[in-house]
Amino acid sequence: MRDTLLLIVLLTPPMLLAVTLHELAHGFVAYRLGDPTAKMAGRLTLNPIKHLDPIGTLVFVFTRMIGWAKPVPVNPLNMRDPKRDMIWVSLAGPAANILLAIVSAVFYHILVSLPMTNPFIVNKIMVPLGMMLRLSVTINIGLAVFNLLPIPPLDGSKIVMGVLPYRQAVAYSRIEPYGFFILIALIFLRVTDFLIFPIIIFLRNLLI
Repeated sequence: MRDTLLLIVLLTPPMLLAVTLHELAHGFVAYRLGDPTAKMAGRLTLNPIKHLDPIGTLVFVFTRMIGWAKPVPVNPLNMRDPKRDMIWVSLAGPAANILLAIVSAVFYHILVSLPMTNPFIVNKIMVPLGMMLRLSVTINIGLAVFNLLPIPPLDGSKIVMGVLPYRQAVAYSRIEPYGFFILIALIFLRVTDFLIFPIIIFLRNLLI
């Protein structure tokens, strides 16, 4: 029980930052491309409560690698080129997470290279901070890779719809009502363990 509570305490800050920047990036890019929907909905904010999805958060806690946030509302019709611009909006979230993973890894390497010998500072500050930075690398890579899966409503599906011809994109979009159930099935049947966990672990090891 104590270990579980410690894990939740260490997991919470990097998870909140990861999902917040992911959704903020979507909304900001959409806003820059002419769509004010996210701004009007109060989603261009660093307040993580605005972005959390209860089920996606629980998946983060159980897997420590993957999960999701509450999607930022976007109206492609407000954009100059909806089909093309939605690709950039969809890529923005995973790109923000990859950037945050790299930054976290850089700070982790700086932290472990510091010549600190005070046992109190090492055990009470540096070790927990180092664990949070490692978790931040894993969570951000996991959020990016997971969201690039081509399953609605994940970002990968919107990228696929953006590159497909119109008729194929419309046909592909019809699976969206079932996307959530497909995702839950992939997670609980542990398909994600074999499909994307090796990619996440490889990229994490590359950075750390």
